[in-house]
Amino acid sequence: MSAVGGLSDSMRAATPWLRQIQANAQGTLATLFRPRRRELAWPSIGQLALFVAGGAILVLAVMVQLDGWSLANVRRLPVSLIEAFDRFTDLGLGGVFLWPLGLVLIGLALIDTPAMPRWTRLVLAAWSVRLGFVFTAIALPGLFAAIIKRIIGRARPFVGGADPYLFMPFHWRADYASLPSGHATTAFAALVAIGAVFPQARALMWIYAVLIAISRVVVSAHHPSDVVAGAIVGAAGAWLVRQWFAARGLGFAVTAHGAIRPMPGPGLPRIIKALARRLHAA
Repeated sequence: MSAVGGLSDSMRAATPWLRQIQANAQGTLATLFRPRRRELAWPSIGQLALFVAGGAILVLAVMVQLDGWSLANVRRLPVSLIEAFDRFTDLGLGGVFLWPLGLVLIGLALIDTPAMPRWTRLVLAAWSVRLGFVFTAIALPGLFAAIIKRIIGRARPFVGGADPYLFMPFHWRADYASLPSGHATTAFAALVAIGAVFPQARALMWIYAVLIAISRVVVSAHHPSDVVAGAIVGAAGAWLVRQWFAARGLGFAVTAHGAIRPMPGPGLPRIIKALARRLHAA
């Protein structure tokens, strides 16, 4: 009985926190889908079709020109180089970004209560919007890539031989989920998302994204055209998410000329102080 009673007490103690998360989650969803505050020039159907066609032509050109060459030469690279990229390549997994971001967002939802000072809540809200944008801009392109690659069903390098044109559509196995590269999708989505919120990080994110893309080819996980396709999906998907947030005045400001800029907001030291005050009060 004591164990049951202890569990019951724990559940009662956790209930206010769960209700707080639920309330904040509902408020976040309402904010994300609120009416647009600013009209932005979204691509027309024709422009989208042109972009998709251009991306497809680029991927096909790389497929014809480089994929066969890559299969013939990638295994001739120095073992030390392959091993170095093999250790680095998993930094392109979506979880590298999404797990920490998700945990931080849950933490912010837990500590943000009506009893907090208004300015502290504004600080937390500003960072929740920014981190929520980065999370969404990485997660949605990654989800799209995970679905479409299994529909396309392209064989990974050296699966079924050394044929860069081996496809088995709707083959739901990892061996036939090469196009587009999920790691490249994540890397280039992160480049656009983090670069949009923190422009000073763009150079570093460019280096990261390009190295992740190269690593996928070096470790024979993908063809060159796979990483090009992943880069297009990731960058375009994150750009569309940025447009969505900017149109609703979330984290971004739109200038009179239509340019999108990150809103000035509280720095990291300020949010750390706000968190410290909240934890001390608890």
